Amino acid sequence: MGILTAYITPYIQVGVDLKSALSVLAVEVEMKKVWIAIFLTGAFAQLAVSQIQTAKVTGGEVQGVVTEGISIFKGIPFAAPPVGDLRWKAPAPVQAWADVKKADAFGPACMQAAGAMGNTAPLSEDCLYLKVWTPAKKPGEKIPVVVWIYGGGFSGGSTSTPMYDGMGFAKKGVVLVSVAYRVVPFGFLAHPELSRERGKGSGTYGLQDMIAGLEWVKKNIARFGGDPSKVTIFGHSAGGFAVNMLAASPVAKGLFHRVISMSGGSFAPLQTSTQGGIGMGIPTLKLAESTGEAFLKKLGAADIKAARAMSAEAIQKNLGGGMGGGGFRPVADGYIIPSDLYSIYQSRRFNDTPILLGNTSNELGRGGNTTAAQFEKQIKSQYGPHADAILSAYHHSTDAEAARSSIEISRESMFAWSTWTWARLQIQEGKGKAFQYYYDYHAPNVDGSGHGSDVPYAFQTLTSGRGGAPKPEDLRLSDMICSYWVNFAKSGDPNG
Repeated sequence: MGILTAYITPYIQVGVDLKSALSVLAVEVEMKKVWIAIFLTGAFAQLAVSQIQTAKVTGGEVQGVVTEGISIFKGIPFAAPPVGDLRWKAPAPVQAWADVKKADAFGPACMQAAGAMGNTAPLSEDCLYLKVWTPAKKPGEKIPVVVWIYGGGFSGGSTSTPMYDGMGFAKKGVVLVSVAYRVVPFGFLAHPELSRERGKGSGTYGLQDMIAGLEWVKKNIARFGGDPSKVTIFGHSAGGFAVNMLAASPVAKGLFHRVISMSGGSFAPLQTSTQGGIGMGIPTLKLAESTGEAFLKKLGAADIKAARAMSAEAIQKNLGGGMGGGGFRPVADGYIIPSDLYSIYQSRRFNDTPILLGNTSNELGRGGNTTAAQFEKQIKSQYGPHADAILSAYHHSTDAEAARSSIEISRESMFAWSTWTWARLQIQEGKGKAFQYYYDYHAPNVDGSGHGSDVPYAFQTLTSGRGGAPKPEDLRLSDMICSYWVNFAKSGDPNG
């Protein structure tokens, strides 16, 4: 009653009767309701737009979208399109734009086999775009950053692959950036003409794309709330091999502060011939240049100028099928990759950071029906004078033992030895800590965990679990692995 009297008294004092005063009061109350409603609407609207929706980056302004409290920017250019005269050159500075660029759709994937590695974007040589997922409410929050390098045997891969969606990481409190890079000959063609043109070797354009992406992160990520002084590079398979090469490259120095590699690493001697297959070894510049010369002959191109004049589609048609992509992969050009990685680490010329590395239990999906006789024949054929030492280390007296040993030696020779060697050299020659994991989660009737089976668990993008649709235990494991990776990005230690 006291409040009502306070409202009515002024109107009575100026000669307004009680009925009129009550009428005026009713209008005022309704008006206050309207103003309160407007205020609350504005407040909720402010909450809705409190995420970062636009950002000024190198080249111009971009506008993203907000989903479930995460700001997502897709298709941000970080270099000029590597087409025409820019084909087989280091990434050139990004071309500026005037209007606000909508970053709500993935940019094209780099040239590769259609649909490779789950790619959902159209293919184009104009493909140097990156993606950002950020939980930040405003610029400058200094949130740790994880930069994802996709796999695909250096012959495929894309930032648009649904398995690589960054929402899970962003929801756990890191900014995730996914960087595109050129693959197959577009990214890794070496040739004597190209080496002379550049004066620093050739065949590492895809790695230079990754470095350009990391330079973009250093200059721009604070505008998305990220901390440029706390960047983790993170890759799987070819992406894991790539981050190993970046960890050894003097050109990448200072661009990252932690490394996560899932099933990747290359510490073997440089490959000097094609004998013994392609694998993931790093070829010498001489070998890669000879491969490039043979490829130009296959194209019917007299020289690099003629090859640059060809369409990307014409070049693509001359690639071999499958994941080999004609054998194109990063080259020891003497600049980006100065020499074999083992020598770089032994001489302490690597980028010393904490590392988190691991493998799955059956990387190549082999061994289920290998007999003892087949295993012995295979080892003698592949390893020659070293076969007896290997056969004495890997039990094969029964078919069951041979099947298990076939799985183990394929995993260890292709992946695990380099992972173990990387961790050992980091501990011996560096200051950053080394952490290793071993992934062996699979259905009871499956022979070990295959290559890449751990990736959707890390990203929390499971479409299937251990033997069917994801079960609660699959989701719990996925949450745990993602937490380990995020802890490592935040502190350099996956524990906690």
